[in-house]
Amino acid sequence: MPDYDDLRRTIRSLTQGEDDSVALMATVACEVHHSDDRFDWTGFYRVTAPQLLKIGPYQGGHGCLVIPFSRGVCGAAAREGKVQLVPDVEAFDGHIACASSTRSELVLPVFGRGGVLLGVFDIDSNQPDAFTRTDADELALMLAEVFAAVVAA
Repeated sequence: MPDYDDLRRTIRSLTQGEDDSVALMATVACEVHHSDDRFDWTGFYRVTAPQLLKIGPYQGGHGCLVIPFSRGVCGAAAREGKVQLVPDVEAFDGHIACASSTRSELVLPVFGRGGVLLGVFDIDSNQPDAFTRTDADELALMLAEVFAAVVAA
């Protein structure tokens, strides 16, 4: 498990004063991805149109390019505005297999200024049941801090 206090400090120092969502997403994806061996694919899907996510900055193999809010774990996080902690992606109705190696997934909605949904932060693992409620809570705190001042485009 990452040292979340250290990870937050590092990301805070790298992103201080930055308000460009893509720059912030790229930095967060990189730092989080390299903080834990459980994280095989780490990245963002951005809201680019009503009810539509498109791939943003990420680390790992290729990802799906477009995900409607109506499909998959990322779509559920965007649609419901709630964290999706999925211990077994095969048991998630409507899971989209962007990578056949994915066994578990953690997806967090990302909100900017005024509570506007900017996108979702998606972490995939090739290990079943790889993520904990602590991971979800710590990452949600970090995302809220990083993106609080970002205005949706």
